[in-house]
Amino acid sequence: MLTILICIKRASRPFVPMRLRRLQDVFLLLLAALLVLPLLAVLASWLQPTGQSVQILGEMAATVLPGYVWTTLWLCLWVGAGVALVGTASAAAVTLFDFPGRRTFEWALLLPLAMPAYVVAYAYTDYLQFSGPLQSAIRSSLGVEGRVLPEIRSLSGAVFVFTFSLYPYVYLLARTALGESARPQMEAARLLGAPLRRRILQVALPLARPAVAAGIALALMETLADFGVSSYFGIQTFTTGIYKAWLAMDNRIAAAQLATLLLALVTLLLALEYRAQRRLRFTSSRGERSGSTEAQPARLRGRQVVWAWVICLVPVLLGFVLPVLFMLRPLAAEWSGLPWDRFLQWSYNSIRLGAISAVLAVAIALLLAFSLRRAPSALTRGVVQLTSLGYAVPGAVIVVGLLLPVGWLQQVAPGSSAGFWITSTVIGVVWAYLVRFCAVALQSVQSGYARIPVSFDDTARMLGTGGFAMLTRVHWPLLKRSTAAAALLVFVDVMKELPATLVLRPFNTDTLAVVAYQFARDERLGEAALPSLALVLAGLIPVILLSRTLRLKR
Repeated sequence: MLTILICIKRASRPFVPMRLRRLQDVFLLLLAALLVLPLLAVLASWLQPTGQSVQILGEMAATVLPGYVWTTLWLCLWVGAGVALVGTASAAAVTLFDFPGRRTFEWALLLPLAMPAYVVAYAYTDYLQFSGPLQSAIRSSLGVEGRVLPEIRSLSGAVFVFTFSLYPYVYLLARTALGESARPQMEAARLLGAPLRRRILQVALPLARPAVAAGIALALMETLADFGVSSYFGIQTFTTGIYKAWLAMDNRIAAAQLATLLLALVTLLLALEYRAQRRLRFTSSRGERSGSTEAQPARLRGRQVVWAWVICLVPVLLGFVLPVLFMLRPLAAEWSGLPWDRFLQWSYNSIRLGAISAVLAVAIALLLAFSLRRAPSALTRGVVQLTSLGYAVPGAVIVVGLLLPVGWLQQVAPGSSAGFWITSTVIGVVWAYLVRFCAVALQSVQSGYARIPVSFDDTARMLGTGGFAMLTRVHWPLLKRSTAAAALLVFVDVMKELPATLVLRPFNTDTLAVVAYQFARDERLGEAALPSLALVLAGLIPVILLSRTLRLKR
């Protein structure tokens, strides 16, 4: 009997042949180099000879750098406060209280996730600018000639756009935290005689604080990575400064140093998000998910229902409904003169790049997740961690990190064709997509692997199935839904990506995001409405799937 147990234990160990393990290590090293090269190139920009980096940094510190720093910090401060207020209030309303329409608001509050922030900026600018229909109507009714509303293209306008575009990050995490841990604790506080106001302020909100902090960090990372809103509104942030230094002033070292400072801010936010996630898992694990039948949302009546409707309806209106209506107005006015033939070409380019990137990202995620499950070595875990960090890296930093080595290589070998392959083919832009969005695919695939018991692998090995056959015959049938979701998320993210596509796209390969930005920059907002609404329709698909998943988990 002891011999049988020893044989079973040995058979259940993951055996990897030496040759296959070496090939796996080589592949992981190549993949790590692929993902890390842009970041290493940005950091290497400080190693310029004769103190050139310090001199350039000193010049920027005396001119543009203070403006970039203060504008970026003020933008992050106000956006963080805005998304925290809107996201937490709406999450508390639909989680802790019961009122007519609550089920509808649970999924409707996710709709702004489908709206890229730059599309929201185009919509509000078209409607609220000096020559827009709202100010024109007010001036005609009041008989005045000057401006009657504040300028939307300003720092406060950007805060407004980012707040109502990014609050769903806080809403999602706060809603999960409040539903899993706060509701049972509030019920216990009610039984102890605590009034409703005290239960919310002293029980529910402190329990949701780690989730709110994680959501704020995610929203601020998106704010720092944004280029469309900042550039269109004329706000001098780090991202716009990077593009100005590279494209307008042709100073690659200055662009790389600005990218390094932006990367430092993102790293700080990422550390804050990881810390909040650890605290979030701790508080959620103690929450009684099943709870009791008595831990139900508090029923609202009368005037309280009106306030709940206001809290939930205003974000949906300002973040999704009104921008869509504002885009439909110029679209209907210029319907007959829209470039439908070119629109099909733009859509094809977006779909082609999205499909290529989604297939490659899912393939890389599958191989990484499978390697980590079969033989979790230090190298595998390191590459997985590097891949997971990619989504936090702004597109502007990736662009600088890819183009810097091309410039250095052309200085060393003037006849090199590396610049052609990076900037004149889809290799460069797809490379940037993989650095940024492989993390999205990997997270979805790893969540699928978490639902597959390890005993399945042991049983398959004892039956003679091992190596790559285990992935194709055992894991793949159980991972089809997770990989499909990963491919869809990467596909939609690629379609909406603007900074990397704007710089690295090949000639005559404009995408929907690029032409929407170009039309809006040229004040052709009627033509920008068509590709913008197409991006919104594409973004609705993962939002619908997410809302269905949340309903199934209830």
